[in-house]
Amino acid sequence: MLTILGFAMIATFLVLIMLKKMSPIAALVLIPALFCVFVGKGAKLGDYVIDGVTSLAPTAAMLMFAIVYFGVMIDVGLFDPIVRGILKFCKADPLRIVVGTALLAAIVSLDGDGSTTFMITVSAMYPLYKRLKMSLVVMTGVAAMANGVMNTLPWGGPTARAATALKLDASDIFVPMIPALAVGLLFVIALSYVLGRRERARLGMLTLDEVLVEEKETETVLVGAGGPGDGKTPVRTGGSGSGSGTDAAAPDETDHADEDDDDFRGLDPQRATLRPRLYWFNALLTVTLLTSMIMEWLPIPVLFLLGAALALSVNFPHIPDQKARLAAHADNVLNVSGMVFAAAVFTGVLQGTGMVDHMATWMVDVIPAGMGPHMALVTGVLSLPLTYFMSNDGFYFGVLPVLAEAGAAHGVSPLEMARASLVGQPLHMSSPLVPAVYVLVGMAKVEFGDHTRFVVKWAALTSLVILGAGILFGII
Repeated sequence: MLTILGFAMIATFLVLIMLKKMSPIAALVLIPALFCVFVGKGAKLGDYVIDGVTSLAPTAAMLMFAIVYFGVMIDVGLFDPIVRGILKFCKADPLRIVVGTALLAAIVSLDGDGSTTFMITVSAMYPLYKRLKMSLVVMTGVAAMANGVMNTLPWGGPTARAATALKLDASDIFVPMIPALAVGLLFVIALSYVLGRRERARLGMLTLDEVLVEEKETETVLVGAGGPGDGKTPVRTGGSGSGSGTDAAAPDETDHADEDDDDFRGLDPQRATLRPRLYWFNALLTVTLLTSMIMEWLPIPVLFLLGAALALSVNFPHIPDQKARLAAHADNVLNVSGMVFAAAVFTGVLQGTGMVDHMATWMVDVIPAGMGPHMALVTGVLSLPLTYFMSNDGFYFGVLPVLAEAGAAHGVSPLEMARASLVGQPLHMSSPLVPAVYVLVGMAKVEFGDHTRFVVKWAALTSLVILGAGILFGII
């Protein structure tokens, strides 16, 4: 019964948010509370929620101060050179922009933190997508998949969990997986190319100057009297019957090409918060922070707390300026931390009632005995739904050891099992139980249900490509 109720609770949550019948926060709180009553353990709901909040409190604290820290770094211009390089490559071509999103997300993912990756990627790419009226779910989907592949880095989390659960060395798991993961990343880039071609076909291929001229003309229509429509659709110049269309605009485009290029950077190059004289201090602080995370010198929430306090104090020594920066990022902080604590209700009930344990046991029990010699393949396939519906902790510490025991009885090595367990990460990164995904959709102003509908099929396909490459290379 708990197995059925567990799957029913997850299915109800996903259906309601995908159909936009409930907001994610409301669904994360109310649906598990209702199912807790169905299970007959409503009296213990408070205990389950407190346990869930306690377990996720460090994550919420990390996200709060990480948003403040990287928000300040974006404000002061630390990432402007990276952004300019990506935007210079992208121009105003939808295809290049989508591919650039995948590349930027993959590069920034090297720090091992999904929230950081999404904050930097969205901050850089969001203005381009908005200005060209591109699909924002394409941006969130591509960024999530690229980060999901890179999330398998030893300091990213899943590899370390698999190593701990099966008492293995993380490098022994990860290094042989590199060829398969490289294939997965190449697939994400190829997929971004295909999605970019779709966007180019839908929107047309514009030059940088054409986009800027359209915006200026739209602004002129809005300022003038009696402009056509509501001003939301850009008005193109040129065409028959236009006496002063493209030809009249051409000299202005040439004269102001450099100025227009600056305007199209996405991050305002003239913003008052820039601190060019402190660039190398901020770069050193960020490198030190990321190094400390990788070396685990202090808990990550503590590192970001210290980093945020230091970044604010040095870059904005006056208290009113510090308050202004905190206020500027308060919306993101509140949205993300609120979502994390709401997810704590969901995970608390799922684990406290025993639903997760029963679901995992059922999944293992339904595996046919004849599949024993192929347990690595089975584990790889199961990692897709299980890491989507469970936290990484629940899967790697609760399910993987059971699967590994079953595999060992048929001669399948724990290393193969551990590697196979990583293939579901591209899909996992869009799970409603992953706090970082709420940073992604929140900053991109995308509905979580829209993101889910778009990304699930592509992320699952990416995971299967990694699994197939692992089998082809003899890694799994």
